[in-house]
Amino acid sequence: MTSTGKTTVVAGGTDGMGRAIALARLRAGDAVVVIGRSGRKAAELARAAGGGALTFLPADLSSTAETRRVAERIAAGHDRVDALVLTANRQSFRRAETPEGLEATFALYYLSRYLLARELAPLLAAAPDPLVVNIAGPGVRRGRIRWDDLQLRERYHPLTAQLQAGRANDLLAVSSAADPRLRAKYVLHHPGFTRTGALDQFPQPLRALVKLYARFAARSVEQAVALPLTWVENPPERRLTVDDRGEPVDLSQSMFDPAAAARLAEATEALLSRR
Repeated sequence: MTSTGKTTVVAGGTDGMGRAIALARLRAGDAVVVIGRSGRKAAELARAAGGGALTFLPADLSSTAETRRVAERIAAGHDRVDALVLTANRQSFRRAETPEGLEATFALYYLSRYLLARELAPLLAAAPDPLVVNIAGPGVRRGRIRWDDLQLRERYHPLTAQLQAGRANDLLAVSSAADPRLRAKYVLHHPGFTRTGALDQFPQPLRALVKLYARFAARSVEQAVALPLTWVENPPERRLTVDDRGEPVDLSQSMFDPAAAARLAEATEALLSRR
């Protein structure tokens, strides 16, 4: 296989959309760094790719220390990152805390994405046309930021946690596009309900119900990754692209308020500085 000379980093690259994107970029000839929790699944990915320059970095990205560690490993082994694809997420039906004392959904779905992009900013800046793709939920109107309780110590619910982290990613896209330290195009993309097969986090009988619903209503992984892969191959012209299932999202909505984005970025820096 002829190398493209590009380096793609996929957070959450052993399952679902992340795996499919990593596989496609390996077959295209990229050097691909996959961050995930399962060495077995990484080995399966390598076999499916039939070769290629795959580096697997095992990590639990809900830990800020682990996230920083893998960013350091990437910097030690690569002189640039052309595309950073952020897909890592999982449901937590009971409130759980990371080793740093952070609510696990917020830490994985939002903080790891914030940290990875900023820790890898120098490597992104070294690429000719760098790109960050954040797979999240723009266009979903439900959910809000609990400014007085970001860690959801009161009234925790798994849906509340997912929706808050989704809204945090909306604001992250806005602050990232305005941050001079991150010299990369930024895409925030909602793929819609996707048949990823990652249902282990659901208890029975809910798992069976979700699986049945997904069979008829969800998009296939192949359908869901088609658009992100076109962006990775050819980054958009705009500094910020926000997309919901192929349709542009109106950035005048309150969930993309620049003042709220700056407020969250400030709160995030303060939170991370204590850990």
